Amino acid sequence: MDVDRFFQLSARGTDVRTEVIGGATTFVTLSYIVFVQPAVLGATGMEPGAVLSATCLASAFATALMGLWANYPIAVAPAMGHNFYFAFVVAGPLAAGGLGYSWQVALGANCIAGVAFLALSLAGLRERLIDAIPDSLKHAIAAGIGFLLAFVGFQWAGLVRAAPGTLLALGDLHHPATLVALGGLLLTSILLARRIRGAVLLGTLGTGAAAALLGLVPYHGLVAAPPSLAPTFGRLEIAAAFRPELVTVVFVLFFLGLFDTVGTLIGVAGEAGFLEGGRLPRAREAMATDAVGTIVGTVLGTSTVTAYVESVAGVREGARTGLASLVTAALLLGALFFSPLARMAGEGVQVGGATLRPIVAPALIVVGSFMLRAVTRLDLTDPPVAIASFLTVVTMPFAFSITEGIASGFIAYAVLMAAAGRGREVHPLLYLFAALFVLRYVLLR
Repeated sequence: MDVDRFFQLSARGTDVRTEVIGGATTFVTLSYIVFVQPAVLGATGMEPGAVLSATCLASAFATALMGLWANYPIAVAPAMGHNFYFAFVVAGPLAAGGLGYSWQVALGANCIAGVAFLALSLAGLRERLIDAIPDSLKHAIAAGIGFLLAFVGFQWAGLVRAAPGTLLALGDLHHPATLVALGGLLLTSILLARRIRGAVLLGTLGTGAAAALLGLVPYHGLVAAPPSLAPTFGRLEIAAAFRPELVTVVFVLFFLGLFDTVGTLIGVAGEAGFLEGGRLPRAREAMATDAVGTIVGTVLGTSTVTAYVESVAGVREGARTGLASLVTAALLLGALFFSPLARMAGEGVQVGGATLRPIVAPALIVVGSFMLRAVTRLDLTDPPVAIASFLTVVTMPFAFSITEGIASGFIAYAVLMAAAGRGREVHPLLYLFAALFVLRYVLLR
């Protein structure tokens, strides 16, 4: 196979080396999910080792499909936020405010939502939704994701902490984990300032080495046999998930998957320069990929998979084609066999009740700063557009959700444009989804 011709490397101004670096960088920045996901879903009674295997396999499959079918350097893996809704709301105990369903039923509901994703993707509805979003809101989504990433990075670095009354305050800047994260941020920034190729990857590896030398990250060995998939494989209960009382659950899972993917694709595509006249080429293939990945993931034993915003890290290293996605997919498979070593990137350090991840944190902060440049493209001269864009940007980090940021922007834009007598300028699909978001908040428990 002619790699250059198949992936259009020359046409997109890249080469094999650049794509390998980009794909590896994306893997490093998202590798935490390989170990966070088992911890989260393990709270439902799912066997953590099986969840780790399911996560690696589903992510590798979907990421490779993204590379081969859509030819984008965008990784696909279980979504943070979705997994918490799955574990602590749908499958959470009634005594703790959850709905009390079994994890098998939760997987069934997740699979139904995935089938709905796929149907809408193949019909082109999700693709048309991207076209319906005004350019300023597209840029606001990208900027909001950047703020969200930086906020997560600050938390994981220990630079901010929860505080009574003010919600957040400055963290303990003397703690070794925070100092390592600060050192990693400085190292990565210096490498970027000197225009060193692979700066984010090299900075992350350097941060990891420092964390290991200081004993913050325990050494677990190099290789181990992949954990068995048997405890979760094929255990989803689809028939039980069709019960009327689960309609709201499927609805919420559907919305989370729909808009997280749309938001992430817009954010990553904007950063990479893939948008053509505000439109994303091969959007249908890209959005069908996460739908197929979600269906496969529920069969294997993991929650909704979606396009990963951490892919921006690889894009910033020059990745422009699906070859980078194949590299990321291969490393995800490698994580099955090198799980003791791979888990270092996602290893948590407990500090005062909070979990810090100092190795990954610098990369998230730096990538967040890259995405902030989208703010310069916001239309701040038109009040309805400016207010909707502002709400999109600030809601994402404040609500800790890409979906909630998009919801606030859609609703505000539809209402304000109608109030200004300019309702005809709004695409009907945006009105539809603004109304559905309102309905979601009415039904949300």
